[in-house]
Amino acid sequence: MEQFKASTILQVIGELYSDEASIAVSDREKYIYYQPSKRINLKIKPGDIVKEGTIAYKALRSQEKVSQFINRDVFGTPYYGMAVPLFEEEQLVGCVTAIFPTLTSGRSVVTVKVNDGWVPIPFPDVLYIEAKDKKTYVFSEHHTGTHKDTLNEFDYHLPKDHFVRCHRSYIVNVKHIQEIYPDTHSTFVLLMKNNEKIPVSQTYSSYFRKLLGF
Repeated sequence: MEQFKASTILQVIGELYSDEASIAVSDREKYIYYQPSKRINLKIKPGDIVKEGTIAYKALRSQEKVSQFINRDVFGTPYYGMAVPLFEEEQLVGCVTAIFPTLTSGRSVVTVKVNDGWVPIPFPDVLYIEAKDKKTYVFSEHHTGTHKDTLNEFDYHLPKDHFVRCHRSYIVNVKHIQEIYPDTHSTFVLLMKNNEKIPVSQTYSSYFRKLLGF
């Protein structure tokens, strides 16, 4: 990153920064820095070419700030991006991109496998989702079933105003949290409305506290 002034990068990142956003920095052709967020990770690596169709590519070509939804064709994951070109002495030298998860896939239910059939569970009724033994389990007050999506895929699709990743193995619906208890090493335990206890790991604890405002 030596070719950029630190002040220039920090100024643009400050404009784009969000707890929800992954940040990518590129020169005019390739990525030189990438910081994934808890909510979305496009698995960009320094040295990767800025592909045609990405939000960074469009900002570099137009030399203007670009905000746009990008479908899954480029990275395999849909995302909403905001990219700002970088200039030094009026010359284009690169781009900074903020990458946000899509708010929802348009679905309003999770259809789970229960015994020999399927049960659609509306999003508001989902208590939490757990990854265990290479399967994904969806829990509601009346049903428990499995789903083909991974926890990371659920993290992209579920409405983020209700669902929060709190552990590598859990996503919880904040509407169904009864109480939050402190635990060791700056972590927490969530008591859900079905009286199950869900851990908040140290990796997600500060992110979780910011989202819930405590």
